[in-house]
Amino acid sequence: MSLIDEVNKRRTFAIISHPDAGKTTLTEKLLLYGGAIHLAGSVKARKTAKHAVSDWMEIEKQRGISVTSSVLQFDYEGHHINILDTPGHQDFSEDTYRTLMAADSAVMLIDVAKGVEEQTKKLFRVCRERQIPIFTFVNKIDRFGRNPFDLMDEIENILGIRAYPMNWPLGINGNYEGIYDRTTSSIELFAKDMNHGQQKLASAKGSADDPAFKALLSDDVHRSLVDDIKLLDAAGDEFDLKKVKNGTLTPMFFGSAMTNFGVKPFLEKFLELAPKPQPRKTKEGSVEPTSEQFTSFIFKIQANMNPQHHDRIVFMRICSGKFEKGMTVTHRQSGKPVRLMQPQQFLATERTMIDEAWPGDIIGVFDSSSLGVGDTLYDGKRQVTFADFPTFPAELFARIRAKDSLKRKQFLKGMTQLAQEGAVQIYENPGSMESYIVGAVGQLQFEVLEYRLLHEYGVTLEMNRLPYSVARWIYSETKDYKELKNIDSAMVVKDHKQRTVLLITNEWQANWIVERNPDFIFCQRPDELPLEDN
Repeated sequence: MSLIDEVNKRRTFAIISHPDAGKTTLTEKLLLYGGAIHLAGSVKARKTAKHAVSDWMEIEKQRGISVTSSVLQFDYEGHHINILDTPGHQDFSEDTYRTLMAADSAVMLIDVAKGVEEQTKKLFRVCRERQIPIFTFVNKIDRFGRNPFDLMDEIENILGIRAYPMNWPLGINGNYEGIYDRTTSSIELFAKDMNHGQQKLASAKGSADDPAFKALLSDDVHRSLVDDIKLLDAAGDEFDLKKVKNGTLTPMFFGSAMTNFGVKPFLEKFLELAPKPQPRKTKEGSVEPTSEQFTSFIFKIQANMNPQHHDRIVFMRICSGKFEKGMTVTHRQSGKPVRLMQPQQFLATERTMIDEAWPGDIIGVFDSSSLGVGDTLYDGKRQVTFADFPTFPAELFARIRAKDSLKRKQFLKGMTQLAQEGAVQIYENPGSMESYIVGAVGQLQFEVLEYRLLHEYGVTLEMNRLPYSVARWIYSETKDYKELKNIDSAMVVKDHKQRTVLLITNEWQANWIVERNPDFIFCQRPDELPLEDN
C-alpha cells in the first residue's frame, strides 16, 4: 500500500476521564470488539484474578487503578488503531499530558451519575488547547444516573463545547433496553448480559418504524423516545463535521463499557468520524504525515517493562514518512545518528516485533540512555524540531536516599531511569551525592516511586517530606544565583538539565523573593525560560 493509503487507515486517540469513570474498562472492550482479546478482564474483578490488559504494572493490579499510560494497538475493519490509555488520577497528569501530545483525537468518558468531574475539566482543557476533536462517551447507563438532557447542558455549560447526541438511550432511566441511532433512524436492542461484559454482547437491529420493534418497546418507552428525538431535532445543534474536527462540537454516545452496551456502535461511528493522522507543528514550520521524510517525537519512556532484563523502552509517535527496522536517524537534540533497533508494537506488555510502521503509529524501540522525553528523531538533511513538552510545576517535595548504603549503585540507576521516564521530577542538591530532592504533582507519585524502587531495583527508601510547595526556575544574564537575596528559608537545587531551581515554601514567599531580586527572571516552568537557558 502507498504512504497515503497507510495514513488514511490510521486512527490514533487517547481516552481521558476522571478516575473511576470506566476508562480502562472501555479500553478493554474496544480491544474485545477489535479481536485483540477474547475475554475482557474488569479491573474490579479481583475474585477471578483477571486484570485489565492495559494495567500491566503489579501496583496497578493491586490497587485497581492506572498509574502509567499504556499503548494498545489492533486492527478493525480496515483501520489500524492506536489507543493511548492514560491514568485518570490527577497525580499523574504530567504523564497524561505527554500522552495527549501523541494523539490526533480524544475520547472523553463521563459517568452518567456524576457528570463532568474535576479531572475531566483539566484534561479537556489540554485537548481544547491543542484543538483536537473530542468524542464523548456517557458511561454506566446500566445504572441509575442523570437525565441525558441534563448531561448535555452540563457539557455545554461547564466545558464550553456543544454536544450532538449520535445515539439516544431507549428506556427508563437506569433500565435501558437499547439505543436509537439518529443517523440511521434505527433501533438496536441488546440481549440481557449474564457474563458481566466478558464477551461480545448480542444485539438486534432494525428501523425505528418497524412494527416488530415497536412491539418490543412499552408504550411509555416508545412515546418517550419519540418526544426526545423531536426535541433534539428541533432545539439541538445540527451535526457539523468541520466543528467536530476543530474541537467545538463533540459527538455524544451513550453506553456501558462494563456490560458492552453500546460499545460496538460507538467504535464503528468513531472510526468513521475520527481524524486520520494530522500535520504536526515544528519550530521550522510543520510536517505533513504524507511527507516522505521520516520524523517522530518521543513522548514516553518506560523502564523495566520486562523486570528480568531491566529494559528501557522509548515510545515514539511517527509523524511522517515510513519507519523501517534498523534505520538510522538523526537525534535532533544531540545531532548524533541513532540506529533504531528491535522496533515493536504493544498490547500493554505483550510485544510484537515489526519491520515497518507508518504515520500515526506508536512504536517502541530499545535505548540505553541517549534519548529523552520530547526529543525529535528524523532522517534526511532537512532539520526538524518538534516543540518541547511543557512541565507541570510540582507541589510536593521530599528528600530521598537509600536506607542501605550498599545499594547506592542500584539507587542511582533507578533514580536515573525513573527521572528519564518523568515518573517524578528529580533535582540535585548541590553538595549531596547520597540523596535526591524529588518533586511530585500528587502524593500517589511518591508511593509509586517508593514501590518501584523496591520491587524493580531492590532499594528501600528513606523519604523525608520538605516544607516547600512552589518551584521557580531562575535566570539572569548578569548575576549568579548565589547573589539572590532573602532566600534563607528556600532551597537552591538543579534540575536534570542543570538549570537552577528555587524551592519556596508558598506563593506569598515566592512573590516576596521576586520583588527583592529584580535582576533575576523567575519562571513557573522551564519552557518559560529565555531560549539560551531553556
